[in-house]
Amino acid sequence: MKLCGPGSTRSSISNGASGHSPKASRHLLKCREDALWAARGFRVGLLLDVESTTVSTAVKDDAQPLLEGARIGVRARTAAKAKAYVALTKPRVIELLLVETAPVMILAAGGIPNPWLIVATMIGGSLSAGAASAYNMYIDRDIDAVMHRTKRRPLVTGEVTPREALVFATVLAVVSTVWLLLFTTPLAAGLSVAAILFYVFVYTLWLKRRTPQNIIWGGIAGCFPVLIGWAAVTGSLTWAPFVLFGVVFLWTPPHYWPLSMKYREDYAAVHVPMLGAVRTRQQVGLQTILYAWATIACSLLLIPVASMGVVYSVVALLSGGWFIYETHRLYGLAIRGGEGKPMRVFHASISYLTLLFLAVAIDPLLPF
Repeated sequence: MKLCGPGSTRSSISNGASGHSPKASRHLLKCREDALWAARGFRVGLLLDVESTTVSTAVKDDAQPLLEGARIGVRARTAAKAKAYVALTKPRVIELLLVETAPVMILAAGGIPNPWLIVATMIGGSLSAGAASAYNMYIDRDIDAVMHRTKRRPLVTGEVTPREALVFATVLAVVSTVWLLLFTTPLAAGLSVAAILFYVFVYTLWLKRRTPQNIIWGGIAGCFPVLIGWAAVTGSLTWAPFVLFGVVFLWTPPHYWPLSMKYREDYAAVHVPMLGAVRTRQQVGLQTILYAWATIACSLLLIPVASMGVVYSVVALLSGGWFIYETHRLYGLAIRGGEGKPMRVFHASISYLTLLFLAVAIDPLLPF
């Protein structure tokens, strides 16, 4: 069989031109037809190659915004997840607890302690308080889903699963304990563990859903930061931190009961016997007054016990007097049948405690 190579084509043409056999002519026609199809195939292949390159470039250009959108979506989901984890720690509660810790450390040192020690104690205390709060949200997720005040918490919205919250709380508890043990004192670390256990088991699991005195005794957990701060500096405890422990203990009910008055329907709906939900406004107002007076009296005990100066004494009296006035105002409106503004007392209590502990921090730094 003859192939239509260059040589055979020339030979066939030559033979055809010289009048050779019809067989040679047919072979020449076939070679020309093959050459034509080959040329067409080359053009089609070239066209397909160009078209493929164009399509590939177009797909790549179209996919670029999709890839960028996917990356943005991943970043947004990661940020939302991180925000949800932070919300589990109740940052506002941590802020208030840190207000107690740093001033007590200054009082314990009689001046500014090692800055790194302050930072380490604040970090460890924040992790410890965050762990307790995360455990609390894990346990209370059933009632949080019903109460309007808590319906946006991460475990209710589904941003964090119960398992994730439990693991997160446990990690924070372990890390906070190890951190305080390494960078402060064993006593501070032990007190931190005690605070977590008290808040979770005594307050959240035992007292909260059983008695109107839940806040009175459960509030002990919020008193531990003053002991932790003092222990981190000195490695021991004296009467002064216990006086401040008593201040926070007595301050907690008149701080929280006004909040329970505002959300009494919420607590009633989930059968949590907060005083504001199970007693009249007049009864709650009177109890708030009594505890406010006890708080101020306890704060004045620090003057002889820790040899506090003029700044602390004046601030304790003036801010304490304002706090008492607000509680009397709430009670007065209640006995006259008015609605009152319980949140005004709630915010006043926060301002009072902040001012008092600010005075605790400033007083040791002054020569008088």
